[in-house]
Amino acid sequence: MQVFLVGGAVRDRLLGRPVRERDYVVVGATPAAMEALGYRPVGRDFPVFLHPETREEYALARTERKTARGYHGFAFHADPEVTLEQDLARRDLTINAIAEAEDGRLIDPFDGQRDLDARVLRHVSPAFAEDPVRLLRLARLAAQLQPFGFTVAAETARLLRELVASGELDALVPERVWAECEKALASPAPVRFFEILRDCGALRVLFPELDRLFGVPQPPRYHPEIDTGVHTLMVLEQASQLSESPEVRFAALVHDLGKGNTPAEVLPSHHGHEERGVRLIEALSARLRVPKRYREIAIRVARYHGWVHRVFELRPVTIMKLVEGIDALRRPEGLEPFLHAVEADFRGRKDFAERPYPQAEAVRAAVQAAAAVSPQPFLESGLKGPKLGSALRRARIAAIAGQRRQAPSEH
Repeated sequence: MQVFLVGGAVRDRLLGRPVRERDYVVVGATPAAMEALGYRPVGRDFPVFLHPETREEYALARTERKTARGYHGFAFHADPEVTLEQDLARRDLTINAIAEAEDGRLIDPFDGQRDLDARVLRHVSPAFAEDPVRLLRLARLAAQLQPFGFTVAAETARLLRELVASGELDALVPERVWAECEKALASPAPVRFFEILRDCGALRVLFPELDRLFGVPQPPRYHPEIDTGVHTLMVLEQASQLSESPEVRFAALVHDLGKGNTPAEVLPSHHGHEERGVRLIEALSARLRVPKRYREIAIRVARYHGWVHRVFELRPVTIMKLVEGIDALRRPEGLEPFLHAVEADFRGRKDFAERPYPQAEAVRAAVQAAAAVSPQPFLESGLKGPKLGSALRRARIAAIAGQRRQAPSEH
């Protein structure tokens, strides 16, 4: 029985990245032998065990064979006779097919160290295209490793396109698509995830609402970059710089989905795209089982980002509608994430990245002025119910108006 450290732990150590979890492969053992040593079985499809003390995963060396469509369509064979090299051969990328022996010796039958040094993501074998999840994992890993400058090998890019053309992506369950997307949104460079999906044609299959934005024009006066899809990725890039929150980044990603449904005869104008976008966000979120906390901020940003951009032109009563619409008084913790996504939309345009955005501070000030109005005097005067609500709202609108008169000009 031999134990080897494998996968991401070896890769990340060689890159100098923090190693957050360790996976091991065991060669020459049986399930009975593992249990006799105190390991607890947890694998459903193939033998995986938890170490009795560290709780780290130890999997028996195995091979796999494609038996049906989708990522569940595999038969696994685990046996004491399966070699380490055979186990590594079934892995996705060469940089994930390096093993480390207990004495520190590296076993690298597919030249993963060479690709690590060259910063290349390359598939181990053509079997890569048999599992659609591997496409998502590659795109997500590219987003996570972007600070190191990794690129996708040309032959692997071709294989990704073949995988998409085969129809295998249709077998992906929504939860798995969202799980990889969420990890990508939390990565250093989420834009890379969506670029790779688009390059191989997977964006059209998995995120058609996003893919539809590319090639849709916008008014050059407001969007020098013209293309809505290009703008969307620029906004995501800005959101990644403004916030580490994946919820903020998701909101930035989907804020303009409604522009993909603009009637061709009115282009490049996009009147009404906000509400069209809300409906598309709801549909996308339902399809991919996107958590509520992502959906809520995304809808608010889609619906109200234009209001914030024009805040200096709005009347105090309209600003109060904005404050109510984003629920900033009842849920003040949501204000900054909302404003980060909206500011990313402003900055995500050609030559706008370094421009000031005083609108965000104006909204903060309006929320602060409205929140400072206490209901207590109205309660003490005997008001209640709808009359209390109306009086409190009028006072808050007046407070916003007073704050605006005292504020310095946005110019």
